[in-house]
Amino acid sequence: MLNVVLPKGSLEKATLELFDAADLPVNRSSSVDYQATIDDPRIASVRILRPQEIPTYVAEGLFDIGITGRDWVEETGSVVESLGELKYSKNTSKPIRMVVAVAGDSAAESVTDLPNGVRVQTEYLGITKKFFEQQGVEANIRLSYGATEAKIPDIADCVVEITETGRALRAAGLKVIDTILTSYTEVVANPVAFADPEKRKAMEQVMTLLNGVLDARGKVLLKLNVDEDHRDAVLAVLPSMKSPTVSPLSGGGYAVESVIEKRTVNLVIPALREAGATDLLEMSISKIVP
Repeated sequence: MLNVVLPKGSLEKATLELFDAADLPVNRSSSVDYQATIDDPRIASVRILRPQEIPTYVAEGLFDIGITGRDWVEETGSVVESLGELKYSKNTSKPIRMVVAVAGDSAAESVTDLPNGVRVQTEYLGITKKFFEQQGVEANIRLSYGATEAKIPDIADCVVEITETGRALRAAGLKVIDTILTSYTEVVANPVAFADPEKRKAMEQVMTLLNGVLDARGKVLLKLNVDEDHRDAVLAVLPSMKSPTVSPLSGGGYAVESVIEKRTVNLVIPALREAGATDLLEMSISKIVP
């Protein structure tokens, strides 16, 4: 039913891991194969291509849905429907930022401090041109084919680059003076396919699975028992997404379970034990679907 295109390159590993966790494993003959399959009746075909190309191909109807970045949707000017953000990137759950960076010893603190004629290197010619024009700075903008941060100061005065943590820019001795846009990975759909009720339903079901995995990341299910005398004290220190589930036990007392942040477990479990909880059990979660 759906022709799907997934990103090759920096987002590839994280995307394939997400689909696998969503019970939509991507099968291909090798890691360099650009054609793949997903054993699911909602998905007819899978291609793996560079994210720069994906918005255009989806807009043209070559694919029904694709995963790319908002940066490439904006750069290509593609007319697509957004099915929503997927909050993951190359290495973290943080969004990427498209930034303007200059040499660390530069006096410039923002783009408006840069002189007319400033030399700019970037992969994003369209977005960069528009941004500098909006800031009233005349710039000599040239296409970079990679290693953009290495071109300061002899080839360029500043660069426009995407960053997740800023580590690579700092390592190159650069500093960020402006942020052009911030975005997560995004699922985009062809407008005609999105208007088809059957395809739209399939898209929404796939998004439910993907978002369910992302919502579960960093969370665990905590189960415990507690007697009547300690119930209120335990519930007072037990965090939850909404409210804990409390069920009576046949022998008296209660079984309690709650979804909590994994990063808080080291503090919550001792506090629950001190409040009177027993038989505590921490369990991993595959998906959370509200």
